[in-house]
Amino acid sequence: MYDYLVVGAGLYGAIFAYEAHKKGYRVLVVEKRNHIGGNLYTKEIEGINVHFYGPHIFHTSKKEIWEYLTQFVEFNNFVNTPLANYRGAIYNLPFNMNTFNKLWGVVTPREAQEKILQQQKEYYSEEPKNLEEQALNLVGPEIYEKLIKHYTEKQWGTKASNLPAFIIKRLPLRFTYNNNYFNDKYQGIPIGGYNNIFNKLLKDITVELNVDYLDYRSHYDALAKKVLYTGSLDEFYDYRFGPLQYRSLKFETEVLNEANFQGNAVVNYTDEKTKYTRIIEHKHFEFKESDKTVITKEYPLKWQPGLNRYYPINDQFNQERYLKYYQLAKKEEKYLFGGRLAEYRYYDMDLIIENALKLVEKELIK
Repeated sequence: MYDYLVVGAGLYGAIFAYEAHKKGYRVLVVEKRNHIGGNLYTKEIEGINVHFYGPHIFHTSKKEIWEYLTQFVEFNNFVNTPLANYRGAIYNLPFNMNTFNKLWGVVTPREAQEKILQQQKEYYSEEPKNLEEQALNLVGPEIYEKLIKHYTEKQWGTKASNLPAFIIKRLPLRFTYNNNYFNDKYQGIPIGGYNNIFNKLLKDITVELNVDYLDYRSHYDALAKKVLYTGSLDEFYDYRFGPLQYRSLKFETEVLNEANFQGNAVVNYTDEKTKYTRIIEHKHFEFKESDKTVITKEYPLKWQPGLNRYYPINDQFNQERYLKYYQLAKKEEKYLFGGRLAEYRYYDMDLIIENALKLVEKELIK
């Protein structure tokens, strides 16, 4: 008999399993995929650690979270400086003085602010009804057209005028020449890839791969006193109130016989004709030097059964549906729920770690 069954070997489940095991509890982890690590899984191709489910750059301003993770691995000093490619022109992201200089030739922050204010006034809506109107309010037509509109429409699979305004309540405008995408104090990539973290977290714990818990639920439930479920909440309850909506992704990965394809880890394609949203060149995450490179093109898709769930569609319809499932989950005694799927939230990694440790404190420290 196990004390805890953990469903899902992603970051949330692995941290809880590690902490429970460390405190003397017997833990079993079951994972639907053929590997541990969830979406942080990296696969070595041509000596390069490929971010198999899209790029993940760890960043946080919380010293305690940074120290927790660095007990398992050492991080390099990678800084995220993504670029945007709009019809062959390259712009810096987030929007900063390099971006504004490329767009308008302005040199000083004052010139950039005056230009943006001028464009905002021309397109200002007192009560923006959709994402398009909200974006025009915030940055005006030129930044919106070149760097927001088409990328957003590809990402969400609909016109920006059909999307709710709250999706972009604000847009980061930086009036400096700093290209660092994140403001957080700590940032980097684990040396040797994210797999090193999970290998240590789950080193002494029984893990069963290729197991769809929901197909054998009664069997696995009988093995443990309590269950931590990190999968999708609607699926756990057999879609009783209907499925929650997500956006999914398709990845096309290829090996190229050249040392450097795009000169940067992440390049977003913000035009309307390019079907993918970005290209990832994985070697740049770990400053790898080699004669070959591995790139991945990322295509957004509408989620349907059989695809991975990536981005929750947190509109009013889906939030109301999720709350129905949440009310059921609150009443459970045997089952615990946590992680991005169970909570129907998009989380950065540091928040997943923080939330997992909060559950540890609530559940295990008595």
